[in-house]
Amino acid sequence: MTMNTMTATSTQRFALALTLGAALVAGLSACVPLVVGGAVVAGVGMVATDRRSSGAQLDDQGIELRAAARVRDIANDQMYVSVTSYNRQVLLTGAVGNEADRRRVEDEVGRVVNVRSVVNELTLGAPSTFQDRSNDLYITGKVKASLLDAKDIFANSFKVITERGVVYLMGIATRRETDRATEITRGVGGVVKVVRVVEVVSEADLAASQAANQSSAQRGGTGPAPVSNATPSAPSSSSSSRVPLPPMEPLPAPGSTPAQPAVTTSPVR
Repeated sequence: MTMNTMTATSTQRFALALTLGAALVAGLSACVPLVVGGAVVAGVGMVATDRRSSGAQLDDQGIELRAAARVRDIANDQMYVSVTSYNRQVLLTGAVGNEADRRRVEDEVGRVVNVRSVVNELTLGAPSTFQDRSNDLYITGKVKASLLDAKDIFANSFKVITERGVVYLMGIATRRETDRATEITRGVGGVVKVVRVVEVVSEADLAASQAANQSSAQRGGTGPAPVSNATPSAPSSSSSSRVPLPPMEPLPAPGSTPAQPAVTTSPVR
């Protein structure tokens, strides 16, 4: 390993530690019924190496803010909802008091502008405790560090969210990368189960999308989203968000509609 590589790795791990430390303070100092983006915010360097187009990244930020506002409007004392968007696919984690609330949250989020699909992983029961959330943040940090340490995988291919020991992997990756990330995550202490919400692409498609994104970035444009698995719905005419939002990139034009990527559960054995 060269000195430059060692320095880069040390810098990445230091940045990750700072980010997780800030998230821990923010997550544990405030008792709120809703979390945006899985609580942990990526650094600027991570954004630059993201496999989504810059437009899709902005869309995801806007989706999370709009979805948060919608859920906040219907929230009650039995709701603790985390909203995470990746490439316009939204993951809902946390807990609600009953099945009606579970469906209501999904319906509200599904109507947010530019949402392609909603993966509803909300459970019924009491919200997670202070100890649960601190433990989840700790597990998330360990998983991210383990992915970063792996020599045969690109760690920033995945977003990591943890809810009561269940780790959700979101991202755009090949089958090999997805299986490898799952294997690494399952080996982390405290992980109960791994749920993969990953858009699996071929090596050729991944190379083509990355080349397109790089070319678009050089031209100063946002470029197309690297993966589009659903026919876009018409944008909503209104949003309940009261927060200034970044511009929303239009979804790709309607075309072929391959099946949405399945949510794959990988229990720890």
